[in-house]
Amino acid sequence: MNLVEKIGLAALHRMDPEVAHDLSIRALERGLAPLPGGPATSDRLRVDLAGISLPNPIGLAAGYDKNGRVIAALMKSGFGFVEIGAATPRPQPGNPKPRLFRLTDQQAIINRFGFNNDGAEVIGARLAARPAGVPVGLNLGANKDSVDRAEDFAQVLRTAGASADFVTVNVSSPNTEKLRDLQGADALAALLDKVLAARDTLARRIPVFVKIAPDLQDFEVVQVASVVREAGLDGIIATNTTLSREGIDGTHAQEAGGLSGRPLFRRSTRVLALLHLETAGRIPLIGVGGISSPEDVWEKLRAGASAVQVYSAMIYQGLSLAPRLAQALDAQLARNKITLAELTGSGAGDWI
Repeated sequence: MNLVEKIGLAALHRMDPEVAHDLSIRALERGLAPLPGGPATSDRLRVDLAGISLPNPIGLAAGYDKNGRVIAALMKSGFGFVEIGAATPRPQPGNPKPRLFRLTDQQAIINRFGFNNDGAEVIGARLAARPAGVPVGLNLGANKDSVDRAEDFAQVLRTAGASADFVTVNVSSPNTEKLRDLQGADALAALLDKVLAARDTLARRIPVFVKIAPDLQDFEVVQVASVVREAGLDGIIATNTTLSREGIDGTHAQEAGGLSGRPLFRRSTRVLALLHLETAGRIPLIGVGGISSPEDVWEKLRAGASAVQVYSAMIYQGLSLAPRLAQALDAQLARNKITLAELTGSGAGDWI
């Protein structure tokens, strides 16, 4: 992290978190943030993820650029892939403010945004206008007042999916009432059938992933793996934020919403490892939750991830986090004389 980034982060952390977030987006829109110009890459870092060619396996998780306002800038920020959204069929304001809280001592975040976004049509137009290069995915959501949330996911895919390199079915946000109920085996199977049927209407086939919660019991994780196999889905993102507050204290610790950041690392990585073992490594997995260091990336890959995503740590370490993680991973692969394919899942059993 350079001096300019340190000063900028210090200034942002004196502000209300959501105001600071919006200012960071505005800075990227205006070209005020120093960017590396593209992804860190090498022969060791390149990886195929469900048919998508990634320059490196370090991705940006959904939630930062909810509305696709700064896609081009994020493509120049060192990430190997970027996910925007979540998008819902109709625009919605989300939950009342305040709805974003920093837990600095734990390097964590609590949010209860509630899928605030500009709607699938607007976000899809921004996706279509992005430059070529780094793969960009779209996180699919459902409107809070929807009577058919499965149809909402399908509708967003039909409206905006043609311009994405992949889409993620987000059934694991804790901030839309009863959304997580869609992770049950029967509900998830029906939902995925509808989403995949919508995908088949597009001019080109794009990968469809599902993002699950870290709060599932082990038997529920096993059920998800079975449903995903039966549906022929392209991959699983593990995991979203948690409702747990285990080991969390201090100001804002009991705010409602999803907790992300460092405290999530162990549980999310265990879910990842269980999925890898249950799917015998045949379904691509993206590891998310608590990644803040090169060592964390290494462990996620050992647990079964083909690629990873970060977000909360970026709030504390800045946009330079992505290239730093990619470069450190490249160096560690070289030192250990191991490929990404060989590393993926090599330590999954250690987490179970």
